[in-house]
Amino acid sequence: MHIAILGAGAWGTALAISLAPRHQVTLWARDAEQVAAMRTTRRNRRYLPDAELPESLLLEHDLQAAMRAAELVVVAVPVSGLRATLEQISHLPAPVGVVWLCKGFELETSLLPHQIVEEILPVEFPRGALTGPSFAQEVARGLPTALTLASNDGEFAQRTAKALHHPRLRIYSSTDVVGVEIGGAIKNVLAIAAGICDGMQMGLNARAALLTRGLAEMTRLGLLMGGKAETLGGLSGVGDLILTCTGDLSRNRQVGMLLARHQSLPNILKELGHVAEGVYTAREVQSVARRYQADMPICQAVYRVLYEQLDADKAVEMLLSRQPGEEFSSSGKHQALN
Repeated sequence: MHIAILGAGAWGTALAISLAPRHQVTLWARDAEQVAAMRTTRRNRRYLPDAELPESLLLEHDLQAAMRAAELVVVAVPVSGLRATLEQISHLPAPVGVVWLCKGFELETSLLPHQIVEEILPVEFPRGALTGPSFAQEVARGLPTALTLASNDGEFAQRTAKALHHPRLRIYSSTDVVGVEIGGAIKNVLAIAAGICDGMQMGLNARAALLTRGLAEMTRLGLLMGGKAETLGGLSGVGDLILTCTGDLSRNRQVGMLLARHQSLPNILKELGHVAEGVYTAREVQSVARRYQADMPICQAVYRVLYEQLDADKAVEMLLSRQPGEEFSSSGKHQALN
């Protein structure tokens, strides 16, 4: 299969490395100098300096040239760049399959990625979300990884998952696009909370409680928005939550740990040098939770730490002082979100 991967960040590059031995893959980057350097060194020194690029992997900075022969286009840009990239794809002379990797809500609109896709791409373009627990560095090294490819078109999901699947990159199909995208978005916010917890050395018991109650928040919103409980209990829900909240490679967890040390958010983001989607997703989750009247106290606490300058210690104190209720409530709604 001819595959064009648009976006040479860490995840796009890692997926290109993983798929290149089995497919004709072209990796596109906006920066011509970056592409020239990758062609010369066979490394993406900016994002994955330790991973060697296969000789068969084609590198391109001309977007139209990268997509010219593609049978599948994989969009590996952040949510903030998804709309503009889709506009370019929509002008292709013939429909191709489109898969996106980004996780989160679009700023200002609070749209999930599939909702942006619906606004931009003609209906003739089959489409789906590829998501799940995956650190780019491990995928690039060929370590075993399992993902979910979700599409409203079940046949497209199954066919594409089968084409991309190999022993080191196991890909399962699903038709629950909302569920996989809610899991991918909310887990990044919860990872910031987990980083705060770990940064304050609150212990493994506290982390386990945080992940479990965070999963309850994720599921609550996911069900209200039309997702399925089994999806949120699968790879793209609880699987991605566990990885992002416990792995040292998680940028969102690192944000939380640095917040626990009372560093300012601008300095943290400058120090990371990479996108930490949970920072931006937290603001949109606050808006979406209000719209659906979803009780999400952990996500709300993260929002207040990030955007209302609430001290991380105080946020933890507020969460611990909440009155306990039934573990499993029959309603996903709550009267007060403040």
